[in-house]
Amino acid sequence: MVNKKDDAQFMPTVAIPPGETIRENMKYLGMNQRELALRLGITTKHLCNVINGNDPITYETALKLETVLGPKAQFWMNLETNYQLTKARLKRETDLEADLEILKGVPYKNMSDFGWVPATDNRQERINNLRAFFGVASLKAVPLAVNAMFRKHKQIKEISDLGVLAWLRKAEIDGLAVEVKKFNRTKLKKYIPQFRGLTLKSPEEFIPEMQRLCAECGVSLVLVPSLPKTYICGATFWRKGNPILALSARGKRVDIFWFTFFHELEHIVSHSQKISCISYEHNGHEDEADEKASDYLIPDVKYRKFIKEYDYKDKNVIREYALSIGIAPCILVGRLLHDRLIDYRRYSDLRPSFEIGY
Repeated sequence: MVNKKDDAQFMPTVAIPPGETIRENMKYLGMNQRELALRLGITTKHLCNVINGNDPITYETALKLETVLGPKAQFWMNLETNYQLTKARLKRETDLEADLEILKGVPYKNMSDFGWVPATDNRQERINNLRAFFGVASLKAVPLAVNAMFRKHKQIKEISDLGVLAWLRKAEIDGLAVEVKKFNRTKLKKYIPQFRGLTLKSPEEFIPEMQRLCAECGVSLVLVPSLPKTYICGATFWRKGNPILALSARGKRVDIFWFTFFHELEHIVSHSQKISCISYEHNGHEDEADEKASDYLIPDVKYRKFIKEYDYKDKNVIREYALSIGIAPCILVGRLLHDRLIDYRRYSDLRPSFEIGY
């Protein structure tokens, strides 16, 4: 009646439900579904579902089939197990094909250069490494797993969504590894003048101090290198009741770094835990945070006073005024450049390049 095939020698291209074997036995014994259902003590509908692979063969059903059709219960359970495993294998193959396509859009080489994932040219290994990096069973789940709200800026046409998601995931991994206190919004607001004062220090000094102050307020401040076609300057999102503030140092200028930090800081100070944001290069759709960041660094009254009463094109004047209000000269230069009051080519010496050792 039944010939059991050895499926260990090949990979099936289709999953055949145990119901096909039940159907063969019914035909051999001259039974229809209604009669077999009566003999098994189950409904005709349930038997139909089992035959079509919609319902599994349970231990109880296997014992009933043993009594009515003859082969041992273990035989029927083996058929069911092989069927389910074959379905899973075929689904995995389908997922692999989909992930291979997704892999094309992931900046894997850059990620491995940064040490985020192991270096390899094997596509299967790359997929496995990325699945582990993102914490997903399939790369199709990445957009759902990396829970952050982001919007493309209208001027950025070739942005890599997968690159953005990889950057955010790295920020999440690093941020969750930082030991921070319970989030305290009031303390964070009080620390704003201290953050502002750090602009006068070198990166080697202000970065660890920024991270220390942020941790005291319950904020994980992490620095994540920029990936190609992501154009990210910074991002803010929440995990386990605490915010993660990530910066990329894109642009390699201290004034851009500080502006982005205060921009993201404003999101944490003023927005709820449901709000996650990303700041892109030349970002123009978060005006409120931009205005607050500008005011944190240089109060608007003092900036207007400088424009009206001082020769804002004189380097020495810029330097002296910035120091007199307790801010680094590059911050004032950046503001003047943003407002197109000076030519960036003449003031680059006041805007030191900015490199971060990741």
